Amino acid sequence: MSNKKVICTSHPLNFQCQACQLGKSSRLSLGPTSHQTFAPLELVFSDVWGLAPMLSSDGFCYFVIFMDAHMKFIWFYPFVLKSDVFNAFHQFQVFVERKFSQKIKSVQTD
Repeated sequence: MSNKKVICTSHPLNFQCQACQLGKSSRLSLGPTSHQTFAPLELVFSDVWGLAPMLSSDGFCYFVIFMDAHMKFIWFYPFVLKSDVFNAFHQFQVFVERKFSQKIKSVQTD
């Protein structure tokens, strides 16, 4: 290693990169639920996240996800203004109701 001028040490570095720490963060998986669904779109969960501390490369700072309780499939919509959540939901609703040829029965969000 000394020929390549790379310094090796047995002492741990005290450097803590915030981006690395955030990248390693995780959430616990969801536990069992009492919700029982028998078809897609019977129950859709939704969560809005933002204001992000940093803009995405496309300038987005808010994000919303929609998850179908039956399929466990997630749709993700980024947006610039929090007031655009309703428009994102409307786009999602039109898309999935056409895709599955049925209406969303219920939505659960915080």
